[in-house]
Amino acid sequence: MGLEHVLNATSVAVVGASKKETKRGYQAIKTLLNQGFEGRIYPVNPKEKSVLGFPCYGKVSEIEGHVEMVLITTPAATIPEILDDCGKKGVAGVVIVAGGFGEMGQAGKDLEKEIITIARKHKIRVIGPNTSGMMNLHTNMNLVGLKDVPKGHIALISQSGNMALSLITEAAIKSRQGFSYYVGIGNEADLKFHEYLGFFQEDPNTRAILMYVEGMRDGRRFLQQAYQTTRKKPIIMLKSGRSATGKLSAGSHTGALAGMSEVARTAFQRAGIIVIEDSDALFPAAETLAGLPHIKNQSVAILADGGGHATIAADKLTDLGVNIPPMGEKTREKLKTLLPVGASTRNPVDIAGGGDENPAVLADCAEIMLHDPKVGGLLVVGLFGGYNIRFAESLGFVEEDAAHRMGKLVKDMGKPIVVHSLYNYARPHSLDLLRYYNIPVYDSVEVGCKSISALSEYGNYLRSYQAKRKFIFSKGKKSKTRGREIFKKARMERRKALYEHEAKELIGLHGGQLSRSRLVHSREEAVAAASAMDDPVAMKIVSPDILHKTEAGGVQLNLCGDQEIGDTYEHIMESAVRYDQGARIHGILMEPMMKGGLELIMGTKMDDQFGPVIMFGIGGTLVEVLKDVVFRVLPISERTARRMIERIRSVELLNGFRGSPPVDRKAIKHLLLTISEIVGSYNDIQEIDLNPVIAYEEGLAVADARILLKKDEDLTDW
Repeated sequence: MGLEHVLNATSVAVVGASKKETKRGYQAIKTLLNQGFEGRIYPVNPKEKSVLGFPCYGKVSEIEGHVEMVLITTPAATIPEILDDCGKKGVAGVVIVAGGFGEMGQAGKDLEKEIITIARKHKIRVIGPNTSGMMNLHTNMNLVGLKDVPKGHIALISQSGNMALSLITEAAIKSRQGFSYYVGIGNEADLKFHEYLGFFQEDPNTRAILMYVEGMRDGRRFLQQAYQTTRKKPIIMLKSGRSATGKLSAGSHTGALAGMSEVARTAFQRAGIIVIEDSDALFPAAETLAGLPHIKNQSVAILADGGGHATIAADKLTDLGVNIPPMGEKTREKLKTLLPVGASTRNPVDIAGGGDENPAVLADCAEIMLHDPKVGGLLVVGLFGGYNIRFAESLGFVEEDAAHRMGKLVKDMGKPIVVHSLYNYARPHSLDLLRYYNIPVYDSVEVGCKSISALSEYGNYLRSYQAKRKFIFSKGKKSKTRGREIFKKARMERRKALYEHEAKELIGLHGGQLSRSRLVHSREEAVAAASAMDDPVAMKIVSPDILHKTEAGGVQLNLCGDQEIGDTYEHIMESAVRYDQGARIHGILMEPMMKGGLELIMGTKMDDQFGPVIMFGIGGTLVEVLKDVVFRVLPISERTARRMIERIRSVELLNGFRGSPPVDRKAIKHLLLTISEIVGSYNDIQEIDLNPVIAYEEGLAVADARILLKKDEDLTDW
């Protein structure tokens, strides 16, 4: 079921072959022929005897020779029969161009399920359906029909044919980098994103993987594979749909606050993926990572021939989190010997007109700056490539020599150079020479900054890789016998959630801090429980049918005295019955009132693409107004838990504010790790909602806890 015989197929059959030039079945064969596909080509159409000089077959199974790949260009309804026939021939893979499957409602979903069942029966891998096709540029297997696609070392995976066309066109016009493969992922019915990553990770013709993603069917498997792949090759991704909040559950605060943008972005970055926010920076980041060494110390020097571009570049790199260190004294002294009195030698280095008569000074400065141990990479901004246009034609030869020198610097020193040029539009030979050495050249300062920052981000990831956590829960699960009993009892009673006292007991079983509590079933038990607690108490209704206890009048606080306790017990019971006459009521939970502190929220939810995710932030009654929360895909490590705490906007509140003491961050971190362990220990959990968690100078308290259960059909071992 591997991809070697699919993406590197040596023979292709085209089902739906045609003599009509407008048909996909004609264009596919014509493209394979014109571009010199190295394998065998077999047209398939029972109505034709030959197409473009090749004999035509009625069925794939009638072909005498071996067939590894089949391009199917016929309508959706014909696919099941064709796939079954391909199975008789032992075909390795098929590309299904037609739409009309899972994207078209229930009937389409049923048809998609049918074709995948047939494909798996015959061990056929399916690209699509609803795909623009695929290309292997190194064997000229072009099953898309696009002309003049540049060959190179970037593997492109896209959920949009138009986006792929845009990237391919950009590469052809602006770059010397090209593509090793292109795959239109389509509906991802069979072959999924993570399987392509595994193949491209080992492919000798691929140096970087470029992705345009709208949604994933198995995001967790993708993250697990990406975690492995990014150690060897960079992945660059644009994830669309950042403004959508995904399918949210209204069952808890966690569900209501979880936005796909936050979940996906942080998950991808944690796996080492370079996440690009703007389409204009997508291919530039990919060509930079495919052609240049990464930056090993997160530090970049800027070399400019004007203050404006230098300032813009410095601001943008700072915004992108790239360090711009001052040049060392020895470096500055060497630069001063080359540059006019008005030049700046700190960083950015501004040559202040020093190249107007001799642009070779830029190469001289580049060499000096790259030898500075503080510098991991160099961004050149301004006029380079255009001195011969701006001043004198004779300077073109000087610039060409400088371009050669810069290219050799990258190779010899293992440090990257990225160039912005005002004269890129003119395509002077000096800039083409830079591209020959894989030094990219951009019209935009901002795009140049984003490209070199990608080298810094990837280098930073590789340095810290060992400190990161895989997206896999430990095989030796830490479930407790009593914990399993709690979930079993809840399922036997057909409940949608654990009772609050059960949820808190579960947290305690896994080492979480808990306050004293007691479930009571009468006025007398309530009075006795309150007396034993020797504090003002809180009283909460316990019912599987009342999730929103406050709305039902089922929560009363700061109670003391036998009379008040007894009257409140009866009042809560009466209110609960008025709220829902059919509600099953199992008693009232008694707890000591908690002293004031900083109110936090912690919780988990099941994300459609990535499985369980965890949330942390500022809690209490204003949680959905402030929305000061962060998300991470589970499981988390101590490092990730610490980062979550540090990343909320109101982090200063944790340090103490206007006389209040700092809160116990170790206790917060411990509870986050406890939640991670609990989710990994029991498959029953749909959501956890702890709000508020009250943090103190020492320790914390879980004031309210809710654990929602999965439906039986959704039980999944993550």
